[in-house]
Amino acid sequence: MGKLFVIDGTDGSGKQTQFSKLKERFEKENIEYMEVSFPNYDSPSSSLVKMYLSGEFGEHANDVSPYIASTFYAADRYATYKTKFEEFYKNGGIVLADRYTSANMVHQAGKIKDPEERKKFISWLYNLEFEIYGIPRPNRVFFLNMPPKNSLELIKNRENKFSHTMQKDIHERDENHIIDSYNAACAVAKDYDWFEIQCVKDDQIRTVEDIHEEIYDEVKKELKEE
Repeated sequence: MGKLFVIDGTDGSGKQTQFSKLKERFEKENIEYMEVSFPNYDSPSSSLVKMYLSGEFGEHANDVSPYIASTFYAADRYATYKTKFEEFYKNGGIVLADRYTSANMVHQAGKIKDPEERKKFISWLYNLEFEIYGIPRPNRVFFLNMPPKNSLELIKNRENKFSHTMQKDIHERDENHIIDSYNAACAVAKDYDWFEIQCVKDDQIRTVEDIHEEIYDEVKKELKEE
């Protein structure tokens, strides 16, 4: 089997930026890899995700059960695995993922206030994606921890990924959802041993390069364990 590294985090934490930096580093070091990004907006498998995010099932994130919403994302991941990177991964390839099952754990778990109910949901989700769908478990999930007060400012003028407009999806335009997701993510990161990266130190957002070096140092350790 290969290696799977995931870049994930709260809204506005710089996931795409760090994903791009890691790809550049791999290319510079002549490390062969394959990239995947979720949701996979280029595939028909993301259709239900797009409908959900655009508000067709409810104008607010909490209008849709975390169990129902998670099935949209899980099916998209399964389809992408089977059609895009299964063979490469099973032949020992290194796969870099911009978000993964961890994104469901962050955004959908944030809808559940009760800690025990949230743990029950996470356990169900873990079984759905890794046991029923059988997609690979990551070797490392890098969780970019960006506090809500910073992330809300950072996403204010950001283009929407799938509509390519300034209109926010139902996650991004819901401040309470962002805060709830952040609180859930911090708890889940500890429970599932994600590699947590503090994006803010001493009230200052760390530089892109500083965060990248922390990620790459850990990736190197994982690659040496082959």
